[in-house]
Amino acid sequence: MKDAAVLVPLYRDANGRFHLVLVQRSAGGNHAGQLAFPGGKRDAADASLLATALREAHEEIGLPPAHVQLLAELPVAETRTSGFRIAPFLARIVPPPGGWRPHPREIAAVLDVPLADLLAPGAHDDTPWQLPAWPAPRCEPCYHVGPHRLWGVTYRILHPLLPRLRAEEWV
Repeated sequence: MKDAAVLVPLYRDANGRFHLVLVQRSAGGNHAGQLAFPGGKRDAADASLLATALREAHEEIGLPPAHVQLLAELPVAETRTSGFRIAPFLARIVPPPGGWRPHPREIAAVLDVPLADLLAPGAHDDTPWQLPAWPAPRCEPCYHVGPHRLWGVTYRILHPLLPRLRAEEWV
């Protein structure tokens, strides 16, 4: 397995509502079009997996490391298809004043998702659904985020975290 890290960015808007920041991966690659947290594989020059998460968040969405306050290192998650062991880091952030700057080759969109949307009735779904590459529908649990489905390793990182965020464990 290859080491990777993601930042799980959390912030309060001007009205005091919590938001998570997600990215939609660009076309191409194993995870094209999928929702994810900013992050990627560890480079040899990265001093730690936290350094990987900070570097990748800066490269992918323009989040300066100085705008990040680490809250917790979350349990490691593994991808089922691409062979990554992912270290997730929950962080309170200050969004950049000029807005997000998605990396044009890696990120199709940056999504500011209100936590309330993920906790709303109907947001969580475990009924069978199908991607074009799948031979048949699967029962892959997911969250509906606008027109997208958040599933896979991102789901496995987020799902156990949501009750803790709802309880404002890190306020």
